[in-house]
Formats: sequence, C-alpha cells, structure tokens
Amino acid sequence: MRILALVLGAFALVSAAAPNWVSSVRIQPNGAFVMGKPAAPARLVEYLSYTCGHCAHFTGEASAPLKSAYVAKGLVTVEVRNAVRDRYDFAAALLARCGGPAKFFGNSEALFASQATWLGKASAFEASDAERISKLPMNESLKAIAKGVGLDVMMHRRGFTPAQINACLSDAAAQKQVAAMSNEAWTVRKINGTPSFLINGNAFAGAGTWAAVEEGLKAALAAK
Repeated sequence: MRILALVLGAFALVSAAAPNWVSSVRIQPNGAFVMGKPAAPARLVEYLSYTCGHCAHFTGEASAPLKSAYVAKGLVTVEVRNAVRDRYDFAAALLARCGGPAKFFGNSEALFASQATWLGKASAFEASDAERISKLPMNESLKAIAKGVGLDVMMHRRGFTPAQINACLSDAAAQKQVAAMSNEAWTVRKINGTPSFLINGNAFAGAGTWAAVEEGLKAALAAK
C-alpha cells in the first residue's frame, strides 16, 4: 500500500505540473495568431513579412529561446500580425494560415526556414510570368505564384493536399484579414519596416534582433 501511495503521489505531482503554454494558440478577431498564456505579464506583437530576410533571421534565432524561456513558462504571449509587402508575401501569408491555430506557428517557421529556396525562384518567375499572372483572377494568380516558386511543394511536405492548399489561397475571409492587418501595419500604425515589434502595446524602438527584443521583454517583466 505504501508503494502504491508513492506511485499515486508521483502521478499527482506530474498532473499538477505547470502547463507548457507553447501549445496554447488561438486566433484573434483581426486574424492575428497568438501563442501563450492569455494573462502573461508581457505581450510581444511582431509585424512580419514572409519575403523579409530580416524576419527570417529573427525567427531563426528567436523561436527556440522565446518559446522555452518565456512562452512555455507563461511569462510572454506572442502575437503575429501580417505586414504584406508583395504578392509572394501575400500567398505565403495565406498558406501560413492553413490548418488554423494548431498549424500556424509551424507553418510560419517552415516558410522562413525555406525562404531562400522559394524566394530565390521568385525573380525568375516574375521575369517570365508577371504579365501572365497579372491578367488572372486573384485566386488563380495566387495559385500560380504558389506553384511557380514551390510554395505548394513546401506545404505538401507539411502534410497538406493540393485541394487544401488551393482552399487556403482562395479563402476570401483570410484574404480580407491579411489585407486589413497589412493596412493597419503600414497605413495606420505606420511601421518603418519588418520585423517591427510592440511590447505591452508600446512600439519597440530597439534593433530587430533577438538579443535586443529579449532585453525589451526582460525590462517589461521587471516593471511588473
């Protein structure tokens, strides 16, 4: 009985362990995706563009430590908003949303990790197909872009079927949300570029590096 009690006590300790808030992802009414504890003392908002090399670099260096040291522990929530710069970025932004909250951050990180490959094809595709795709309806243009630069292949490797990929590109509600977020970023908030950040609602004036943003988060947490 004593052994059983010890075992049951161990299970109780495991079940009472603090949750890992990285798995808590939801979508906001404006279409932005948020990861982390809703009541976290610090909130990081990132405006990003998928055709932005600095955004890819930031994601590559920030993702692991931001999740493990801050989001998982309930200290920081991360909100991602689109600041679309071009039609390739728009196609990528729509594909990042495939699968909803459960898939978004993984899709987003995969788009940045493979950015050099698919974006590297964009110049040649633009030179050969820009006139053709400019005459297509928007949904068909987005599908042509995804196929032309290999975004469809990348998403297929993440488990999405061609039908699902096309549905994401043609999602009218998602298109409106991404366009509205981008308008808010460039026209209303007037960000200087991507990535741009807010920490607890205030524009972050530091460099767009993980080292600088982490210092900003530490300062926000210390102020609580």
